[in-house]
Amino acid sequence: MQTHGVNNAMALKSSALWWLVSGDDSYRAGVQQQLTTLDRYHGIPNGMFGADEHLAGKNPSQGIELCAVVEEMFSLEQAIAILGDAALGDRLEKIAYNALPASFTDDMWAHQYDQQPNQIRCSLAERPWTTNGPESNLFGLDPNFGCCTANMHQGWPKLTSHLWMATPDQGLAAVVYAPCELNTRIRGVRLRIEEKTEYPFDENILLEIQPDIAVEFPLFLRVPGWAGAASMRVNGKKVESVRAGSFAVINRRWKPGDGVELHFPMKPALTRGYHNSVVLERGPVVYSLDISTEWRKLKSRGMTSDWEAHPGSAWNYALDTKQSAVERSSKLQGSGQDTGVFSVQGAPIRLEVKGRKLPKWREENGCAGELPQSPTRSAEALETLTLVPYGAAKLRITAFPELGGSD
Repeated sequence: MQTHGVNNAMALKSSALWWLVSGDDSYRAGVQQQLTTLDRYHGIPNGMFGADEHLAGKNPSQGIELCAVVEEMFSLEQAIAILGDAALGDRLEKIAYNALPASFTDDMWAHQYDQQPNQIRCSLAERPWTTNGPESNLFGLDPNFGCCTANMHQGWPKLTSHLWMATPDQGLAAVVYAPCELNTRIRGVRLRIEEKTEYPFDENILLEIQPDIAVEFPLFLRVPGWAGAASMRVNGKKVESVRAGSFAVINRRWKPGDGVELHFPMKPALTRGYHNSVVLERGPVVYSLDISTEWRKLKSRGMTSDWEAHPGSAWNYALDTKQSAVERSSKLQGSGQDTGVFSVQGAPIRLEVKGRKLPKWREENGCAGELPQSPTRSAEALETLTLVPYGAAKLRITAFPELGGSD
């Protein structure tokens, strides 16, 4: 099982857990070493690794199993609880806010066994996967095999239960950011913290701190590694020594009504991937070209159904990275409440980019063909493309060839 994707996702917590038993500090570095190795040989844009059942390389047309997504999230939750490594929180958010919602239909009544970062068609057909069968990227009750149907339910609840953690010095740590309310006790004092935010799409987070009576404790706040210009204020006063990729610690006597404001600037950023392709990210969210989708029902299964998804618009674009991505906010009143923020209709943020069709990049065996090496060239007209959050686009292109000129 050394190459089995889910086993590798589960094993990511093993070195941290073994450090608790052995006391050998060399094991503390194990999780990051494992993640670095997976990224080097199998990393894909959604924070996961290519493993359509077994390790499959970095091609974004290869898949990753939903079981592996939820198991890696749990491994990271356990590892950060033991190690207190802020970088593990960054990875956890990237997977939770991209790979997890991407596997579900908007109503969560159907899911995929395998998802692909470059996913242009979901149909009952053979794919160039390492192991899995023709049902693997269908949306349904139990496509390919029933393990994800049984396992997927731990994803959101376990993330929720690990948003906040206690610290050994009777403090609290904000490990993952999301709208939530924490109710706990510190030094015997009842404490409520309301986290007001639209993160992972919003740059701003407000923590309203309400102890029954004033109580002293340290508050550990994770500063994401991508937030180079992060800032914090307590009751309007700036907090010093806020450093990206670490936990900022505020130790004070907290009173009812205290407020902590966090600001994590989110600017569209390019990362590189397979064949020197480009991926756009903003904060913890990856953005993808949404391909117009035609849903076709294959089979009814009582309260749910199995579905194919077929493309209704062009997908084979190369990006012009010389022109900056433009943010477009759709934060209307009630945005996302009916369909969810991880839906095309409810997504609060979109990015507009420029690109040209790449006629030589074609569909092969139901997948986007081999990703052209970047930079590449195209004589097609320059178009404006709208990118949506990765988890919202069920058919999508995430890793793009980069334009290097015109023919």
